[in-house]
Amino acid sequence: METPKEDMGKKKTKEPDPNPKSALSVNPGVADAPAISPYIRDQRKTLSRKETTVEELADGVLSGNRTHLAKAITLVESNLEVHNDKAQAILELVMPKVGNSIRIGITGVPGVGKSTFIESFGSYLLEQNHKLAVLAIDPSSQRTKGSILGDKTRMEVLSKSANAFIRPSPSSGSLGGVARKTRESMYLCEAAGFDTIIIETVGVGQSETQVHSMVDFFLLLMLAGAGDELQGIKRGIMEMADLIAINKADGPNEPYAMRARVEYESALHLFPAPESKWTPRATTCSSIGGKGIDEIWKLILDYISTTKTNGYYAKNRADQTRMWFEETLKEVVLEQFFARPGKKESIKASEKKLMSGKSTLLKEIKHLMD
Repeated sequence: METPKEDMGKKKTKEPDPNPKSALSVNPGVADAPAISPYIRDQRKTLSRKETTVEELADGVLSGNRTHLAKAITLVESNLEVHNDKAQAILELVMPKVGNSIRIGITGVPGVGKSTFIESFGSYLLEQNHKLAVLAIDPSSQRTKGSILGDKTRMEVLSKSANAFIRPSPSSGSLGGVARKTRESMYLCEAAGFDTIIIETVGVGQSETQVHSMVDFFLLLMLAGAGDELQGIKRGIMEMADLIAINKADGPNEPYAMRARVEYESALHLFPAPESKWTPRATTCSSIGGKGIDEIWKLILDYISTTKTNGYYAKNRADQTRMWFEETLKEVVLEQFFARPGKKESIKASEKKLMSGKSTLLKEIKHLMD
């Protein structure tokens, strides 16, 4: 039988059997199903068209709007000049509400369980009706410059709470493991009403002085039986610690943790007395079981009370602001120096003279400064 010409080239569609006898029969599907909800698509278009102003972001931060807080921190962390100008304008508007929180720095050797501890410690604070912000400083990828660890994924309980705000930020190669704009981010969180700020550092060693210079209380997490190979790391940080907590003090590891506590507490007495007049302590805790978490918070409150009474608390914050100003000034001046037209070429020329022995170091530096 010949096929009619009008049917040639047309794709035949098999009609569904109204009385299928096989489980393999295919029912007709829905044609042209939308890839996304029309409501969500229209909402996205509306949001993309409307740009939030500086005043709106500042008002949102002050009212505790988490979305506006996240946007403001993103502007703070950006290296674009236009974003930096907006960030500074927002900070200027919210600064009157800054400074009413307890700032806690938490660091420790790799593998000590910093994120798990913060999850347990933060959950305890939420039960005490506190509002907690966690600035988790992750190591930066050498390729993308983004965060590697993603601490937010490991703080599941806190990330679901309305009274907790977690912001993982890349360290961006900062030697101290602290993101360049961490201090401004901390100010924004304080303006948003968070009464307790935790800064979790990468834990890279003695350069943790950067986090020490922006917090009220410095907590060092340690492990029992870490070995003498870590003594160099421990010595540098122990001199700055207000409290050493031996983590993972549970199960068969508990007696070792108790022994380590005694050893660390004895070692702390060998250091010079701190300016705060606070005697550094050592304690044990278990992040999984929550053991010792309440004691750590009690010691932090005792420290804050002691330093506010003797005047060190206010003096320390003033000194930190002065140090921050000086460091930022040096950083900006250095950036502007390298950004001058032709400066990169002049630096390369000076390097060649030095390498060939045709000039001296100080002479070339003075030449570059002209």
